[in-house]
Amino acid sequence: MKPHRKSKLQIHLLFWILYYILEAYLDFYWSRYQFPDFSWQVRLQNTLILELGYFLVKIPLAYALLYVYERSRIKNLFKYFLYVIIVVAAVFGHRFFTHYIIYPYIYGVTETLDGKQPSGYINGLVAFNSFMDLIFMVGLVFGVEITRQKNLLKAQISQLKSEKLDQELTMLKAQINPHFLFNTLNNIYGMALKKADETPDIILQLSKVMRYNIYEAAEKKISLSKDIENIKDFIQIQKIRHCHLTVTCTEEIDNPSQEISPLILIQFVENAFKHGVSESLGDAFIHIRIELKNGILTYCIENSKETKADKHSTRIGLKNIRRQLELLYTGHTLTVEDHSDRYTVKLTIDFHDKHNL
Repeated sequence: MKPHRKSKLQIHLLFWILYYILEAYLDFYWSRYQFPDFSWQVRLQNTLILELGYFLVKIPLAYALLYVYERSRIKNLFKYFLYVIIVVAAVFGHRFFTHYIIYPYIYGVTETLDGKQPSGYINGLVAFNSFMDLIFMVGLVFGVEITRQKNLLKAQISQLKSEKLDQELTMLKAQINPHFLFNTLNNIYGMALKKADETPDIILQLSKVMRYNIYEAAEKKISLSKDIENIKDFIQIQKIRHCHLTVTCTEEIDNPSQEISPLILIQFVENAFKHGVSESLGDAFIHIRIELKNGILTYCIENSKETKADKHSTRIGLKNIRRQLELLYTGHTLTVEDHSDRYTVKLTIDFHDKHNL
Protein backbone atom coordinates (compact mmCIF):
# COMPACT_ATOMS: atom_id res chain seq x y z
CA MET A 1 0.00 0.00 0.00
CA LYS A 2 1.32 3.45 -0.91
CA PRO A 3 2.25 5.68 2.08
CA HIS A 4 -0.35 8.38 1.30
CA ARG A 5 -3.10 5.75 0.97
CA LYS A 6 -2.09 4.18 4.26
CA SER A 7 -2.20 7.63 5.83
CA LYS A 8 -5.64 8.27 4.33
CA LEU A 9 -6.95 4.98 5.73
CA GLN A 10 -5.59 5.77 9.19
CA ILE A 11 -7.00 9.31 9.22
CA HIS A 12 -10.46 8.19 8.06
CA LEU A 13 -10.51 5.29 10.52
CA LEU A 14 -9.65 7.66 13.36
CA PHE A 15 -12.36 10.06 12.16
CA TRP A 16 -15.08 7.39 12.22
CA ILE A 17 -14.04 6.19 15.66
CA LEU A 18 -14.22 9.73 17.07
CA TYR A 19 -17.45 10.44 15.21
CA TYR A 20 -19.00 7.24 16.58
CA ILE A 21 -18.06 8.24 20.12
CA LEU A 22 -19.50 11.73 19.64
CA GLU A 23 -22.80 10.49 18.17
CA ALA A 24 -23.14 7.76 20.78
CA TYR A 25 -22.63 10.30 23.55
CA LEU A 26 -25.23 12.70 22.09
CA ASP A 27 -27.81 9.96 21.49
CA PHE A 28 -27.25 8.47 24.94
CA TYR A 29 -27.72 11.91 26.49
CA TRP A 30 -30.90 12.44 24.43
CA SER A 31 -32.32 8.99 25.29
CA ARG A 32 -32.72 9.76 28.98
CA TYR A 33 -35.42 12.30 28.06
CA GLN A 34 -36.98 10.23 25.27
CA PHE A 35 -36.99 6.95 27.25
CA PRO A 36 -36.89 7.86 30.97
CA ASP A 37 -38.21 4.44 32.01
CA PHE A 38 -35.18 2.59 30.61
CA SER A 39 -32.15 1.95 32.78
CA TRP A 40 -28.91 3.61 31.74
CA GLN A 41 -27.42 0.20 30.90
CA VAL A 42 -30.21 -0.56 28.45
CA ARG A 43 -30.07 2.93 26.96
CA LEU A 44 -26.30 2.66 26.51
CA GLN A 45 -26.58 -0.75 24.85
CA ASN A 46 -29.32 0.48 22.53
CA THR A 47 -27.37 3.61 21.67
CA LEU A 48 -24.24 1.67 20.70
CA ILE A 49 -26.28 -0.67 18.51
CA LEU A 50 -28.29 2.01 16.72
CA GLU A 51 -25.17 4.11 15.95
CA LEU A 52 -23.60 1.08 14.30
CA GLY A 53 -26.81 0.71 12.29
CA TYR A 54 -26.70 4.36 11.21
CA PHE A 55 -23.16 3.78 9.92
CA LEU A 56 -24.69 1.47 7.28
CA VAL A 57 -26.30 4.61 5.83
CA LYS A 58 -23.76 7.30 6.67
CA ILE A 59 -20.54 5.67 5.50
CA PRO A 60 -21.85 4.79 1.99
CA LEU A 61 -23.33 8.30 1.72
CA ALA A 62 -20.06 9.99 2.67
CA TYR A 63 -17.89 8.04 0.26
CA ALA A 64 -20.41 8.15 -2.57
CA LEU A 65 -20.38 11.96 -2.34
CA LEU A 66 -16.57 12.01 -2.07
CA TYR A 67 -16.29 9.76 -5.10
CA VAL A 68 -18.45 12.10 -7.19
CA TYR A 69 -16.62 15.15 -5.84
CA GLU A 70 -13.19 13.79 -6.80
CA ARG A 71 -14.19 12.77 -10.34
CA SER A 72 -13.06 15.75 -12.40
CA ARG A 73 -14.39 14.20 -15.63
CA ILE A 74 -18.01 14.45 -14.44
CA LYS A 75 -19.60 17.68 -15.63
CA ASN A 76 -20.72 20.06 -12.89
CA LEU A 77 -24.42 19.96 -13.76
CA PHE A 78 -24.44 16.16 -13.67
CA LYS A 79 -22.45 16.26 -10.43
CA TYR A 80 -25.14 18.34 -8.72
CA PHE A 81 -27.79 15.93 -9.97
CA LEU A 82 -25.86 12.99 -8.51
CA TYR A 83 -25.43 14.83 -5.20
CA VAL A 84 -29.19 15.31 -4.93
CA ILE A 85 -29.96 11.68 -5.82
CA ILE A 86 -27.41 10.33 -3.32
CA VAL A 87 -28.57 12.58 -0.47
CA VAL A 88 -32.28 11.87 -1.10
CA ALA A 89 -31.57 8.11 -1.14
CA ALA A 90 -29.61 8.46 2.12
CA VAL A 91 -32.46 10.40 3.77
CA PHE A 92 -34.90 7.63 2.82
CA GLY A 93 -32.47 5.01 4.13
CA HIS A 94 -31.98 6.95 7.36
CA ARG A 95 -35.73 7.27 7.86
CA PHE A 96 -36.36 3.61 7.08
CA PHE A 97 -33.79 2.48 9.64
CA THR A 98 -35.13 4.93 12.26
CA HIS A 99 -38.84 4.30 11.74
CA TYR A 100 -38.91 0.54 11.07
CA ILE A 101 -35.93 -0.77 13.05
CA ILE A 102 -34.77 1.54 15.83
CA TYR A 103 -38.11 2.35 17.43
CA PRO A 104 -40.00 -0.95 17.07
CA TYR A 105 -37.12 -3.42 17.47
CA ILE A 106 -34.51 -1.62 19.59
CA TYR A 107 -36.72 0.51 21.85
CA GLY A 108 -39.95 -1.49 21.41
CA VAL A 109 -42.14 1.57 20.87
CA THR A 110 -43.78 3.44 18.01
CA GLU A 111 -42.02 6.54 16.71
CA THR A 112 -43.89 9.71 17.64
CA LEU A 113 -43.59 13.46 17.14
CA ASP A 114 -42.90 15.24 20.45
CA GLY A 115 -43.89 12.03 22.28
CA LYS A 116 -47.58 12.39 21.28
CA GLN A 117 -48.53 12.24 17.62
CA PRO A 118 -47.38 9.10 15.73
CA SER A 119 -44.79 9.87 13.12
CA GLY A 120 -45.00 8.55 9.59
CA TYR A 121 -42.14 7.05 7.64
CA ILE A 122 -41.65 10.32 5.75
CA ASN A 123 -42.94 13.78 6.65
CA GLY A 124 -41.43 17.26 6.59
CA LEU A 125 -40.08 17.47 10.14
CA VAL A 126 -38.54 14.02 10.50
CA ALA A 127 -37.13 14.15 6.98
CA PHE A 128 -35.51 17.50 7.77
CA ASN A 129 -34.03 16.07 10.99
CA SER A 130 -32.56 13.14 9.07
CA PHE A 131 -31.25 15.48 6.38
CA MET A 132 -29.50 17.72 8.95
CA ASP A 133 -27.98 14.73 10.73
CA LEU A 134 -26.56 13.41 7.46
CA ILE A 135 -25.36 16.81 6.22
CA PHE A 136 -23.56 17.44 9.51
CA MET A 137 -21.72 14.14 9.08
CA VAL A 138 -20.94 14.84 5.40
CA GLY A 139 -19.53 18.26 6.29
CA LEU A 140 -17.20 16.69 8.82
CA VAL A 141 -16.02 14.01 6.37
CA PHE A 142 -15.40 16.55 3.60
CA GLY A 143 -13.58 18.82 6.03
CA VAL A 144 -11.28 16.00 7.12
CA GLU A 145 -10.62 14.80 3.56
CA ILE A 146 -10.03 18.25 2.06
CA THR A 147 -7.68 19.13 4.92
CA ARG A 148 -5.83 15.85 4.41
CA GLN A 149 -5.51 16.49 0.66
CA LYS A 150 -4.23 20.03 1.24
CA ASN A 151 -1.63 18.79 3.70
CA LEU A 152 -0.60 16.04 1.27
CA LEU A 153 -0.30 18.60 -1.53
CA LYS A 154 1.83 20.86 0.67
CA ALA A 155 4.08 17.92 1.52
CA GLN A 156 4.41 16.99 -2.17
CA ILE A 157 5.18 20.58 -3.15
CA SER A 158 7.75 20.80 -0.36
CA GLN A 159 9.32 17.54 -1.54
CA LEU A 160 9.41 18.76 -5.15
CA LYS A 161 11.04 22.02 -4.05
CA SER A 162 13.61 20.07 -2.04
CA GLU A 163 14.34 17.77 -5.00
CA LYS A 164 14.63 20.78 -7.30
CA LEU A 165 17.05 22.46 -4.92
CA ASP A 166 19.10 19.27 -4.66
CA GLN A 167 19.25 19.02 -8.46
CA GLU A 168 20.24 22.66 -8.77
CA LEU A 169 22.93 22.30 -6.12
CA THR A 170 24.26 19.19 -7.83
CA MET A 171 24.42 21.06 -11.11
CA LEU A 172 26.16 24.04 -9.50
CA LYS A 173 28.72 21.78 -7.82
CA ALA A 174 29.41 20.13 -11.18
CA GLN A 175 30.41 23.51 -12.57
CA ILE A 176 33.64 23.57 -10.56
CA ASN A 177 36.61 24.38 -12.80
CA PRO A 178 37.34 21.21 -14.85
CA HIS A 179 40.73 22.57 -15.97
CA PHE A 180 42.13 21.89 -12.52
CA LEU A 181 42.41 18.16 -13.18
CA PHE A 182 43.96 18.54 -16.64
CA ASN A 183 46.46 21.16 -15.50
CA THR A 184 47.45 19.07 -12.51
CA LEU A 185 47.93 15.94 -14.60
CA ASN A 186 50.09 17.90 -17.04
CA ASN A 187 52.21 19.18 -14.17
CA ILE A 188 52.56 15.69 -12.71
CA TYR A 189 53.59 14.45 -16.14
CA GLY A 190 56.31 17.11 -16.28
CA MET A 191 57.48 16.20 -12.79
CA ALA A 192 57.57 12.53 -13.72
CA LEU A 193 59.78 13.30 -16.71
CA LYS A 194 62.15 15.15 -14.40
CA LYS A 195 61.85 12.35 -11.85
CA ALA A 196 61.04 14.87 -9.18
CA ASP A 197 60.95 13.52 -5.63
CA GLU A 198 57.63 15.28 -4.93
CA THR A 199 55.76 13.36 -7.64
CA PRO A 200 54.36 10.54 -5.39
CA ASP A 201 53.16 13.06 -2.79
CA ILE A 202 51.40 15.18 -5.40
CA ILE A 203 49.73 12.10 -6.91
CA LEU A 204 48.52 11.12 -3.43
CA GLN A 205 47.14 14.61 -2.79
CA LEU A 206 45.43 14.65 -6.17
CA SER A 207 43.90 11.27 -5.35
CA LYS A 208 42.57 12.65 -2.07
CA VAL A 209 41.11 15.72 -3.76
CA MET A 210 39.42 13.65 -6.47
CA ARG A 211 38.07 11.18 -3.91
CA TYR A 212 36.65 14.10 -1.95
CA ASN A 213 35.05 15.64 -5.05
CA ILE A 214 33.54 12.36 -6.21
CA TYR A 215 32.44 10.72 -2.96
CA GLU A 216 32.48 13.17 -0.05
CA ALA A 217 30.94 16.01 -2.07
CA ALA A 218 27.95 13.80 -2.87
CA GLU A 219 26.89 14.13 0.78
CA LYS A 220 24.65 17.00 1.82
CA LYS A 221 26.82 17.81 4.83
CA ILE A 222 30.39 17.06 5.84
CA SER A 223 32.53 18.02 8.82
CA LEU A 224 34.34 21.34 8.57
CA SER A 225 37.65 19.64 9.39
CA LYS A 226 37.38 17.42 6.28
CA ASP A 227 36.49 20.41 4.12
CA ILE A 228 39.54 22.33 5.37
CA GLU A 229 41.77 19.31 4.78
CA ASN A 230 40.56 19.22 1.18
CA ILE A 231 41.38 22.92 0.78
CA LYS A 232 44.91 22.30 2.06
CA ASP A 233 45.42 19.41 -0.37
CA PHE A 234 44.17 21.62 -3.19
CA ILE A 235 46.61 24.38 -2.20
CA GLN A 236 49.56 21.96 -2.12
CA ILE A 237 48.74 20.82 -5.65
CA GLN A 238 48.39 24.37 -6.93
CA LYS A 239 51.76 25.32 -5.52
CA ILE A 240 53.37 23.13 -8.20
CA ARG A 241 52.26 25.62 -10.85
CA HIS A 242 52.79 28.71 -8.75
CA CYS A 243 56.18 28.30 -7.16
CA HIS A 244 56.48 32.07 -6.74
CA LEU A 245 53.19 32.27 -4.86
CA THR A 246 52.95 32.92 -1.13
CA VAL A 247 50.01 31.12 0.46
CA THR A 248 49.03 31.25 4.12
CA CYS A 249 46.13 29.38 5.66
CA THR A 250 45.28 29.90 9.30
CA GLU A 251 42.40 28.38 11.17
CA GLU A 252 40.79 28.74 14.55
CA ILE A 253 38.03 26.17 14.97
CA ASP A 254 36.22 25.52 18.25
CA ASN A 255 34.12 22.68 16.79
CA PRO A 256 35.85 20.65 14.03
CA SER A 257 32.81 18.37 13.68
CA GLN A 258 30.55 21.28 12.68
CA GLU A 259 28.86 20.22 9.45
CA ILE A 260 28.94 22.28 6.27
CA SER A 261 27.89 21.75 2.68
CA PRO A 262 30.94 20.42 0.78
CA LEU A 263 32.68 22.41 -1.97
CA ILE A 264 31.39 25.79 -0.79
CA LEU A 265 34.60 27.13 0.76
CA ILE A 266 37.03 25.73 -1.79
CA GLN A 267 35.38 27.61 -4.64
CA PHE A 268 36.68 30.90 -3.22
CA VAL A 269 40.17 29.39 -3.15
CA GLU A 270 39.78 28.23 -6.75
CA ASN A 271 38.73 31.72 -7.76
CA ALA A 272 41.76 33.18 -6.00
CA PHE A 273 44.08 30.90 -7.98
CA LYS A 274 42.25 31.11 -11.27
CA HIS A 275 41.39 34.79 -11.45
CA GLY A 276 43.80 36.40 -9.03
CA VAL A 277 47.28 34.97 -9.37
CA SER A 278 47.35 32.61 -12.36
CA GLU A 279 49.22 35.06 -14.55
CA SER A 280 50.95 37.18 -11.91
CA LEU A 281 54.65 37.73 -12.46
CA GLY A 282 55.41 39.62 -9.26
CA ASP A 283 55.07 38.64 -5.64
CA ALA A 284 51.63 37.04 -5.73
CA PHE A 285 49.93 36.00 -2.52
CA ILE A 286 46.82 34.35 -1.14
CA HIS A 287 45.95 34.68 2.54
CA ILE A 288 43.20 32.49 3.96
CA ARG A 289 41.71 32.68 7.42
CA ILE A 290 39.01 30.32 8.72
CA GLU A 291 37.42 30.93 12.09
CA LEU A 292 34.54 29.12 13.76
CA LYS A 293 33.27 30.37 17.11
CA ASN A 294 29.97 29.50 18.75
CA GLY A 295 28.41 28.23 15.52
CA ILE A 296 29.40 31.28 13.43
CA LEU A 297 31.89 30.76 10.62
CA THR A 298 34.04 33.64 9.40
CA TYR A 299 35.96 32.88 6.21
CA CYS A 300 38.32 35.47 4.70
CA ILE A 301 40.40 35.23 1.54
CA GLU A 302 42.70 37.98 0.31
CA ASN A 303 44.68 37.56 -2.88
CA SER A 304 46.84 39.69 -5.12
CA LYS A 305 45.27 41.04 -8.28
CA GLU A 306 46.41 40.45 -11.83
CA THR A 307 46.98 43.44 -14.03
CA LYS A 308 44.83 41.87 -16.76
CA ALA A 309 42.25 39.96 -14.76
CA ASP A 310 39.24 38.43 -16.52
CA LYS A 311 36.53 40.22 -14.56
CA HIS A 312 33.69 38.60 -16.52
CA SER A 313 34.94 35.13 -15.66
CA THR A 314 35.24 36.12 -12.02
CA ARG A 315 31.64 37.28 -11.94
CA ILE A 316 30.49 33.92 -13.33
CA GLY A 317 32.27 32.07 -10.51
CA LEU A 318 30.88 34.37 -7.84
CA LYS A 319 27.38 34.06 -9.28
CA ASN A 320 27.59 30.29 -8.88
CA ILE A 321 28.79 30.58 -5.28
CA ARG A 322 26.19 33.19 -4.36
CA ARG A 323 23.40 30.98 -5.70
CA GLN A 324 24.59 28.00 -3.67
CA LEU A 325 24.78 30.12 -0.53
CA GLU A 326 21.25 31.47 -1.15
CA LEU A 327 19.92 27.91 -1.39
CA LEU A 328 21.86 26.51 1.53
CA TYR A 329 22.41 29.24 4.09
CA THR A 330 19.87 31.96 4.61
CA GLY A 331 21.89 33.21 7.57
CA HIS A 332 24.98 34.26 5.63
CA THR A 333 26.68 37.44 4.47
CA LEU A 334 29.14 37.68 1.60
CA THR A 335 31.19 40.75 0.76
CA VAL A 336 33.66 41.08 -2.11
CA GLU A 337 36.01 44.07 -2.18
CA ASP A 338 37.86 44.95 -5.38
CA HIS A 339 40.92 47.05 -4.52
CA SER A 340 43.52 48.33 -6.94
CA ASP A 341 46.01 45.63 -6.04
CA ARG A 342 43.97 42.89 -4.38
CA TYR A 343 40.67 41.14 -3.92
CA THR A 344 39.19 40.59 -0.46
CA VAL A 345 36.34 38.16 0.15
CA LYS A 346 34.62 37.71 3.49
CA LEU A 347 31.96 35.11 4.12
CA THR A 348 30.04 34.72 7.37
CA ILE A 349 27.67 31.79 7.99
CA ASP A 350 25.47 31.48 11.05
CA PHE A 351 24.91 27.74 11.46
CA HIS A 352 22.25 28.41 14.11
CA ASP A 353 19.88 29.95 11.57
CA LYS A 354 16.83 27.68 11.46
CA HIS A 355 16.14 28.49 7.79
CA ASN A 356 19.39 26.87 6.61
CA LEU A 357 19.00 23.68 4.59
